[in-house]
Amino acid sequence: MTTNRQAHLTALASAALACAALAAGPARAGEVEVLHWWTSGGEAKAAAELKGTMQKMGHTWKDFAVAGGGGDSAMTVLKSRVVSGNAPAAAQIKGPSIQEWAREGVLANMDATAKTEKWDELLPKAIADGLKYKGHYVAAPVNVHRVNWLWANPEAFKKAGAKVPTTWDEFFTAAEALKKAGVIPVAHGGQNWQDFTTFESVALGVGGTDFYRKALVQLDTGELKGATMQKVLETFRKVKSYTDKNSPGRDWNLATAMVIKGEAGMQLMGDWAKGEFVAAGKVPGKDFVCVAAPGTAKAFTYNIDSFALFQLKDAAKQKAQQDLAATLMSPSFQEVFNLNKGSIPVRLGMKLDKFDDCAKTSAADFVATAKGNGLVPSIAHGMAVPSSVEGAIKDVVSQYWNDDKVTVAQAMDRLVGAAKGK
Repeated sequence: MTTNRQAHLTALASAALACAALAAGPARAGEVEVLHWWTSGGEAKAAAELKGTMQKMGHTWKDFAVAGGGGDSAMTVLKSRVVSGNAPAAAQIKGPSIQEWAREGVLANMDATAKTEKWDELLPKAIADGLKYKGHYVAAPVNVHRVNWLWANPEAFKKAGAKVPTTWDEFFTAAEALKKAGVIPVAHGGQNWQDFTTFESVALGVGGTDFYRKALVQLDTGELKGATMQKVLETFRKVKSYTDKNSPGRDWNLATAMVIKGEAGMQLMGDWAKGEFVAAGKVPGKDFVCVAAPGTAKAFTYNIDSFALFQLKDAAKQKAQQDLAATLMSPSFQEVFNLNKGSIPVRLGMKLDKFDDCAKTSAADFVATAKGNGLVPSIAHGMAVPSSVEGAIKDVVSQYWNDDKVTVAQAMDRLVGAAKGK
């Protein structure tokens, strides 16, 4: 994911500049340097669209891609660039990290673009608030990823005589059937963010949105050590028993490839996985199935890819940066980018004629959960808590996943400690 987000940033910057230039007429072309980590098949295609759009506008696209699953490597590089006074125009940053950078006084005020483009009217308030610092826009969103998905290979399920699960009991029944049929039940990549992606879907499915919000967003000690968390951890460990021994260190897209090929039956992963299926020529509803993770049909864990805009001194670069921001939210780019990325437009009210059934379901659920109580930020993907706390909690979850000697009680105590910064 980190590599994907970086690639995503670079691509987005290019497209935005191009679209804005075309719309505004002749303007002084500028350079747009975008930091992102989008390098897998579907993500690389999406990034290329942004780059192409920016170049058509006459702007120079400078790719600043940094590999690494969740963006940690990219952030290390970005910090050194900012400290040295050589910040890029835009960088793939999201969630509470946006506010962390804004507090350093290095982000640009994007209110003028946001007002002209009517962002407040086009974004759910919960999403818009996350892009602001002290009421001012400092970042532009590109998409919405739903994290709580289950991907399945229908041929593998047919071979096993199993049905795609909607509850955790059904999940384990299906997993057992797949195992007996000689199919790896659950494709998984052993990296801490992948462990936590699975963990938060288990937490949401077992405990519901109120529990999820209290335990994983508000970090309530009582919930982190309560009976529901005990059941979550027990269910989580049971999921691991249906993964294969080669999962440690495997990249997420390679786990998706296992499902695509029928080597594995299921994968718990966000909808960027769909981009891999589509890039492989697979058709949703026919070659693969997308359903909400067990027990989470009325909930939506969101992961918003966004670009924070850094303060620049050069006037041409500033204009290109404003164009980039406008382009990222434009209907044309929102459509083409998300068709390639596997996500859905963050801009409300768009026509989804070109999108597949998985995306249409996701978009409908996004709107419905935003109106209700089911829209929650993904802690696994940097949307819920400060990065230092997120990292500590991820470490606890991965230690529990990888070491059967760690008891449920020990894991709960360590979660409390991580939440308190101990």
